[in-house]
Amino acid sequence: MSEPIATQAKPNKTEMQNTSDSNSADSKPSAVKNGAAASSLAAQQVNVFAVHGVDPEVQAYAMAKYSRSALSMKESLKEISEQKAEQFLNTFYFQYGHRSIADLAHIAFAIAKLSILAAIVLVDEQRWDGQERSTRYQNFKKSGYFIPEFDDPAKRSLYTATADFLFAEYEVLTKKMLEYYTQQVPRPAALAEDAYTRTLRARAFDNSRYLLPLATNTSLGQIVNARTLETQISRLLSSPYQETRTLGDLLKQAAKEPAFNVQSEWLRGLVSEIKQANPELGERAEQQLMRPIKVAPTLVKYATPCAYETATRQELAAAARELMANAPIDPAPLVDLVENSALEVELAATLIYSACHYSYRQVRERVQSLSAQQRDEIVDLGLRNRGPHDELLRAFHSGQQFCFDILMDVGGFRDMHRHRRCTQIEQGFTRLHGYDTPPDITAAGLEPRYEQAMQKVTSASTELGGGEAELYLLPMAYRKRTLFKMDFAEALYISELRSGAAGHFSYRNVAYAMYKAVSAKHPGLGKYFRVTDVTAPVDLLKR
Repeated sequence: MSEPIATQAKPNKTEMQNTSDSNSADSKPSAVKNGAAASSLAAQQVNVFAVHGVDPEVQAYAMAKYSRSALSMKESLKEISEQKAEQFLNTFYFQYGHRSIADLAHIAFAIAKLSILAAIVLVDEQRWDGQERSTRYQNFKKSGYFIPEFDDPAKRSLYTATADFLFAEYEVLTKKMLEYYTQQVPRPAALAEDAYTRTLRARAFDNSRYLLPLATNTSLGQIVNARTLETQISRLLSSPYQETRTLGDLLKQAAKEPAFNVQSEWLRGLVSEIKQANPELGERAEQQLMRPIKVAPTLVKYATPCAYETATRQELAAAARELMANAPIDPAPLVDLVENSALEVELAATLIYSACHYSYRQVRERVQSLSAQQRDEIVDLGLRNRGPHDELLRAFHSGQQFCFDILMDVGGFRDMHRHRRCTQIEQGFTRLHGYDTPPDITAAGLEPRYEQAMQKVTSASTELGGGEAELYLLPMAYRKRTLFKMDFAEALYISELRSGAAGHFSYRNVAYAMYKAVSAKHPGLGKYFRVTDVTAPVDLLKR
């Protein structure tokens, strides 16, 4: 492939005509001849090629240097090295603050055996791409679970016994729900036995997952740019949970150490063959082919706990306690579309919302009763600890037209959490909002057993006395409150996608309620939503 042409003068009309006239296909119609000339011209002006085999930080350096140099991309890639990349990044990324450079380095991570609680914290990035292990298609009975540190051995034993009980009940519930669905839906002759069982087992998992505690081990893969990785590590290191702080350290360490090379075993064999044929050439091949690749040793080396986030979280929690004054939590619907308010009110209410368990509507009513000076003081809490390089808290991503306060089970929230084109303000995990019971569990006559399991968890949590242990034991059936702010396009997209019949009934109800709320507030817009009616019967064999 020829080198990309950096600059080329645009031909004038005469030159274009001459190019067309010199074409050997003179007998073709003029439109065809002109089209061929344009295609030929475009081929000369534009050179597109994919890049492979470059270390992430070296690639970031090459891309950044390309915007600051007359060299072609291929020349830049050939000219640079790991050492030069480190020098460049130290100067431009850290000293000059050109943080967009880190957007050019993309890194793949595999993260195994972290709790569902930690996974929810980990993936809470607006610039994030990844996939987590599915509770619908995989059996979690042998996954194991995270055990926090205990000073009291008796409490540790109670914790593990309760977790073991939940997994045992999860297995029983999966089996019984599969039996129930098998009785409800006979296998069609055209459907293979294994496909039939697999489909209905997924439906069974949709119900039994409500018993999985947040301590359940899961795994995920992520591909993120280095800027997202740096903020992710800093956020994890600032977390109130020890597990996620440790996870932040491990991510930072993984970015600085040699990465796993999928081809290493094959390459090692190749190098061995080369050495047998030519020892000197084999040594050179080993140095190049087996060299350790460190994906982001420079870009994450200064990732540390965020003092801005830690201090602000504590101050907002104190302000929320003072403002709400232990008021009872008002009843709230599954989805509450809250009308717009003045920006100052929205900012103050969102900040307080993030630090408590009250609904957004209840918090906003309190904030609206304050004087302008008092509201400004709340906004100041969110900004006073900000350092020179700290991004604003997510609560300041305000001004969207649609603001949905959603109170749903944690399992369903994990699916809604994937929608990153909107702003999500999460509240913490809690028992305060109670839990959901899937309708099919009731229909199958299993609700009494399900209720007994929840009561046992409540009893154990009370005996443990709160803290992290209580949160890790929370089954995914328990409700969690999150504020979703978005524009019209995202509201329509989520409503259409998540209301589909193949989806989980939890987020289907949320998506449909979002559609109904928008239609009630904006009657003229409801007709544009291509949603699926969640009250219509569902074919259990269609996924």
